Amino acid sequence: MHSDLLRVLIVDDQPLLRKGFSMILSNEADIEVVGEAANGQQAIDQVKSRRPHVVLMDISMPQMDGIAATKSITSQEKSPAILVLTTFDSQEHVFQSLQAGASGFLLKDAPPDDLIKAIRLVAAGEALLAPSVTKSLLDTFASLNQKTSVAPGIEDLTDREREVLLLMAKGLSNSELAEQLFLGETTIKTHVSSILRKVGARDRVQAVIAAYESGLVTK
Repeated sequence: MHSDLLRVLIVDDQPLLRKGFSMILSNEADIEVVGEAANGQQAIDQVKSRRPHVVLMDISMPQMDGIAATKSITSQEKSPAILVLTTFDSQEHVFQSLQAGASGFLLKDAPPDDLIKAIRLVAAGEALLAPSVTKSLLDTFASLNQKTSVAPGIEDLTDREREVLLLMAKGLSNSELAEQLFLGETTIKTHVSSILRKVGARDRVQAVIAAYESGLVTK
């Protein structure tokens, strides 16, 4: 076991799917599958004992679903990134999962390469949303058509930070932000870090949610 490996916990109530994900990930030199869980409660227990960097989280499971488990896990200090996996594209589940603290959302039928890339992205602090899911998420927020309350720190953002946050809401990565704004990636990372700090967000997804709920982003 090497300390520099990316530690992944697989959570799904179907043994064959867990085994399939495990086989895919075990072929990657930088990834180590440190455990499996069949429901949300097992996931919470395994996170405490196995200390993964990333949790692949199914949504629909017995005893405790993935949304409840995600909320419990992300409420702890130094929690792992949660990458939610599901078999269907559901606006409601996207919304609930990300509100619960998930860092990414991927459909189970995504190609293996996409799964591996997603794990590395969320482990590095990036947000990951499947393209079809991104539109669903935007539509869900837009359909609410109301701001709930201005998140603390939103009004403290500079004009440039607001510009970066609006582009983050469109799903742009750091490299895409840099290209769009004609800035270096290091500068983009500095802006993103400042945004997260000001709005009290644990990652990019939570910052985007705060922007929508504050009415900063509109359709």
